[in-house]
Amino acid sequence: MELTPQLLAFLLLVLLAAAAVRSSPTPEATAGHAQQACAAAAVRSSPTPEAIQLPSTAGHAQACAAAAARSSPTPEAIQLPRAASGHAQACAVAPADPAVNDRPVIGIVTHPGDGTYERRTHGPGSYIAASYVRFVQSAGARVIPLLYDEPEERLLEKLGLVNGVLFTGGSQKNGSYFETIKRVFQYVLDRNDAGDPFPLHAECLGFELISMIVSKDNNILESFHALNQTSTLQFPNYSFLKGSVFQRFNPELIKKLSTDCLVMQNHGYGISPKRLQENVALSSFFKILTTSPDENGKVYVSTVQAQNYPIICTQWHPEKAIFEWGEPMNPHSEDAVQVTQHFANYFVSQARKSLNRAPADKVLNNLIDNYSPRFGTSKSFDEVYNFS
Repeated sequence: MELTPQLLAFLLLVLLAAAAVRSSPTPEATAGHAQQACAAAAVRSSPTPEAIQLPSTAGHAQACAAAAARSSPTPEAIQLPRAASGHAQACAVAPADPAVNDRPVIGIVTHPGDGTYERRTHGPGSYIAASYVRFVQSAGARVIPLLYDEPEERLLEKLGLVNGVLFTGGSQKNGSYFETIKRVFQYVLDRNDAGDPFPLHAECLGFELISMIVSKDNNILESFHALNQTSTLQFPNYSFLKGSVFQRFNPELIKKLSTDCLVMQNHGYGISPKRLQENVALSSFFKILTTSPDENGKVYVSTVQAQNYPIICTQWHPEKAIFEWGEPMNPHSEDAVQVTQHFANYFVSQARKSLNRAPADKVLNNLIDNYSPRFGTSKSFDEVYNFS
């Protein structure tokens, strides 16, 4: 066939029409492309519902809605991996680490009287301020009261149920109370010497009595004016903080302790750094972690830690920042609360190392939970447990 100019022109028009058809997608193809683009955009940006702006084109809006529906599975479609479910079952039945005691119990020695210091008289029996109990419980331990005036065999029986001991503040420095403190302190040393980690935390009066016991000098204490006073803690040797309770503190909190009044003091006696260091028995037993000034600027030792035993003593009261509200001088800032919690956690963490695993029924029968505290009977303590 001869290709005339007219035939060539006709063929050219046919080819151009075919090309136009191929380059113009169908509505279905446009919607599919829109769906893919919307779905990809939704995955990449994951905007909040308020940030999603639907375009005005109805077809494109439908495509975006369909993409959103596909990318948001229903709760029924969410399946936990088999490994996660199996791991949960394994955790539930995994045996506890025998080297860690996750059910520690602390014994708190009671103090003579009823805890009503502002009356200048003490009633019969003995007491424990509830703040000491909560201090221990806040770190995950339970409490058994150790009555200072109960028979020695009963005291030893209770000591066999606990994983650490706390000596409280107070005022009694002689008599049967002092003798009980000496017996319990020796028990702490013996347990540790036998290879069983057995911590002791002593506050205020407790620290003073231990100073008298270790030094074998009942006149070792000095007078200070630090009643109802907040204070700083000064660190004479930062190298001593390694391995101590203060190792848990971040540097910013250590700095605040030395510049801000974050701790509560309430004592008329104590021991100066000079006197402690000059006493060979004390200086070989303790290292000084902090000092503090009284209201006249006279410096006393405010925190010590034993060189070879899990024993830490404070002249100040870490429990008051969280659990005592009656005295207006008690600090309650977030920083002061952190200090309290660090001390409680450290003390109980030492008790968790104890090898003692007392029978559960005997522990339950002797817990302080078997008693009820009294509220509002004293300005010194919000609540008090009394024992007759």
